[in-house]
Amino acid sequence: MNTRDDEAARTAERVARESYGRLVAYLSARTRDVAGAEDALAEAFATALRLWPDDGVPDNPDAWLLTVARRRQTDALRRNKTRKVGEEHLMLISDELEAAAANPDDIPDRRLGLMFACAHPAIERGMRAPLILQTILGLTAIDIAAAFLISPATMGQRLVRAKARIKEAGIPFRVPDKEELPERLDAVLDAIYAAYAKGWTEIGEAQGNALSSEAIWLGRLLVGLLPDEPEAKGMLALMLYTEARRAARRTADGAYVPLDAQNTRLWDGWQLNLAEDLLRQANAGGPSGRYQIEAAIQSAHMARRLHGAATWPAILQLYDHLFALTKSPVVALNRAAALSEVEGPTAALPALDALGADPRMNDYQPYWAARGHVLAQTSDKSGAIEALTLAIGLSSDNAVRAWLRQRIQALQDG
Repeated sequence: MNTRDDEAARTAERVARESYGRLVAYLSARTRDVAGAEDALAEAFATALRLWPDDGVPDNPDAWLLTVARRRQTDALRRNKTRKVGEEHLMLISDELEAAAANPDDIPDRRLGLMFACAHPAIERGMRAPLILQTILGLTAIDIAAAFLISPATMGQRLVRAKARIKEAGIPFRVPDKEELPERLDAVLDAIYAAYAKGWTEIGEAQGNALSSEAIWLGRLLVGLLPDEPEAKGMLALMLYTEARRAARRTADGAYVPLDAQNTRLWDGWQLNLAEDLLRQANAGGPSGRYQIEAAIQSAHMARRLHGAATWPAILQLYDHLFALTKSPVVALNRAAALSEVEGPTAALPALDALGADPRMNDYQPYWAARGHVLAQTSDKSGAIEALTLAIGLSSDNAVRAWLRQRIQALQDG
C-alpha cells in the first residue's frame, strides 16, 4: 500500500469511527430507512477508498461522504417511488441533504432520536439495544452477538428485520414524551453501556478508546436531556468510575494489571469525584435500578482500594440485589467472585458449578478466568490450570493472555 492509499484508508477509518452514527442518523431521519442509509453510506466509503488515493483526501471528508451517500440515497428513492407521488418528497430530502453537505458542522445531531426510534415498542424488545449498537456505532453483528451471547447468524437476521420494522411502521426519530420514556429508556442505556464495555475490553487500541469516549459522550448527552432520570446518571457514573482507572490498567510496556494490583495514584480523581456526585444525585432521584447498583459496586471497589475500607460484604449484598433485578448470568458470575472473597473459595464453587450448566458460559472468557482463580485458591491446581488454559484460548487481548500464562506458570512452579 503506497502513502496515498494508506492516508485514504486511515482517513476513512477515522471518519467511520467518529461520524458513522451521525451520518446514518441524518441520512435516515426523513426516510426512516436505516438499512438504505447504511447501504448508501457504505457505497460512499467504497467510493472514497477508490477515488481518494488518486484525487487526494478532501478537506472535509464528512461532507464528501454525505454528498456521495445523499446521491446514492436519492437515486434509490427515485427507483422505488413513482415520480408523481414521490417527486416533492425527493426534492425536500435532496435539498436538505445538499445543504447539510455544504455545511457539515451545522448537521443536526439526530443520533439520540435514532436511538429512541430503535427502542420503539414496535421493535422486538431483545433487539432494541443491539439495533442501536449497529446503527449508531457501526458495530458488526459478530461483535454485537458476542456481547449479547447470541449466535452471529441469528443476530444478523434479527437486525435486518428490526431495521425493516422502523421503515414499515414509520417510527419517528425523536426523544419520546415523558410517559413513553420508561418503555424505551432501558434499551438506550443498555446500548450505550454495551458500547462502552466493548471499548473498555479493547483497551490499548485506538478504536476501543474512541468507542468508550463516544459512549461517555452519549451518556452525558442523555443526562443533559433527561436530568430527572436517575438511571441515566447511574449509567454515566458507572462508565466514569471505570474510565478513571484506564491509565492504571496497563504498565508502561503494555502488560495487563488487574484491579487489586493497580497503582491508585494513576486513577483520575476528577472522574472519580464526578462519578460519586452523579451516583449521589441518582440515588436521591428515585429507586435504585441496575446501573445505580452497578455504579455503587464500583464506588465500593474504589473505597476498598483507596481507603482500605472492608467493602466486600457490601459488594456481595449489592450483587444479590442486582441478580434479583436482572437474573443475568454475568451478574451471577460476579456475585460468585464476591462470595469467594467474603466466605472463601469453597463457598463460591457450587455457584460456579451451577453457572457452568449454562451453555452460554462455554465460550465466555470471564467465566473460565474466574473459575481458574477460585480453583487455584482451593489448591486444585489441575482444575485451575485447565480453566485458565480455556480462558487463554477465549481471550482476544494479548496482554490478558500473557497475564493468564503467568498465573499458570506460578501454579506449575508452586
